[in-house]
Amino acid sequence: MNIHSEKTARTDDSLFGSAKNRKVNGMGTGIVVDSRGYIVTNHHVVDGVDSLRVTMLDGSTFSARVISSNQSEDLAIIKINSTKKLTVMPPGTSSDLMLGETVIAVGNAFGYEHTVTSGIVSSLSRDVEVNEKQSYKNLIQTDASINPGNSGGPLLNLDGEVIGINVAIRAGAQRIGFAIPIDDARKIIANLISTELLDHTYHGIQANDVKQGDKQMLVLKTPSKNSPAEKSGLKKDDIVMKAGSVNVVDRADLERAFMGHKAGDTIDLLIRREDKSQTVQITLADSTNIARTQPVSVPIVRAQNNEVSNDPTLEKTWQLLGIRISKLPDSQKHLINSRYEGGMLIEEVRPKSPAALNGMRKGDILVGLHIWETVNLSNISYVLSNSKLSSFSPLKFYILRKNETLYGHLPLNLTTSN
Repeated sequence: MNIHSEKTARTDDSLFGSAKNRKVNGMGTGIVVDSRGYIVTNHHVVDGVDSLRVTMLDGSTFSARVISSNQSEDLAIIKINSTKKLTVMPPGTSSDLMLGETVIAVGNAFGYEHTVTSGIVSSLSRDVEVNEKQSYKNLIQTDASINPGNSGGPLLNLDGEVIGINVAIRAGAQRIGFAIPIDDARKIIANLISTELLDHTYHGIQANDVKQGDKQMLVLKTPSKNSPAEKSGLKKDDIVMKAGSVNVVDRADLERAFMGHKAGDTIDLLIRREDKSQTVQITLADSTNIARTQPVSVPIVRAQNNEVSNDPTLEKTWQLLGIRISKLPDSQKHLINSRYEGGMLIEEVRPKSPAALNGMRKGDILVGLHIWETVNLSNISYVLSNSKLSSFSPLKFYILRKNETLYGHLPLNLTTSN
């Protein structure tokens, strides 16, 4: 499908020495990865946009919102609300691609919707540096015409399977385009739609995607200790073939199967163990109740709704970022525009803290950290407890102030955060 975006850009007015806002239209392409309206595209297609519009092959149009995004890998998940199930484009594998193999690129080339071009695989495992901020590893090179607007669209084999996600062109060159191998992309997609991120549920399954031509399967590693996976009886080297009604080939399929379930829900897993098939049941847990490896001593903090909370995230947010936060009261929910699902009210900013030094103020509404929205405390806990937190520094933040979205970056001193 085709993606149209609109974002606000600031331009300097040299005559008056001031800056003006102007609207900029963008375009890209996406691939349906789940029939409930989840679509993968490139991060750069949706980065910083004010609005997204998706047009399907039948001409139907939907508003879309960004669910999650990974800037370094240049992939993002967006969501549309459709009254009917969407057709998922079948994923293939990039593990058996051959030089000279015929491929087909589909996309919104230069705004010409549903453009189809064909070519061959010109090279494999290309490393490409687009600019100082963006570089790619292990790309597929093709001479199928890929143009602006194709970004995020599928690169197909002759069986109609997705074997890559179109991502970049070589400026000034003819018929040199690049795509992310689908096997690499599916690993990122699994992280972007993980139930721990989207639903705050936890399963504890550790697994490897095995992609070797026709041999494609999800092979389990040792489950996390005391996790639902361990309690269900799953073992190392089990092969998951089906989860609920979803046929499972890789982790992205597994996360899709768990997506939309809540803590306490039980899902049947069809597995193969030592060449025998059997069914086990796994019961999802609440990810916010996962035991932490290091106990955190916190003072009692009075929440906005006058309930007492001793959630360690409140103290961690104060110590690490320098802000006191609370649930946004109903009287201020009208301040949240349709682009955001919600936010957290900043009640206090510690002087000389990262937040104070980088422009946060009392009364601002925190709507995002790094690539994640901050609708509630568990969202913030997910970011600040993330094992990759050090790689996020400086931590990008998004706030609402008087109907304007502002952003900045917070340097993190992780040595003093515990």
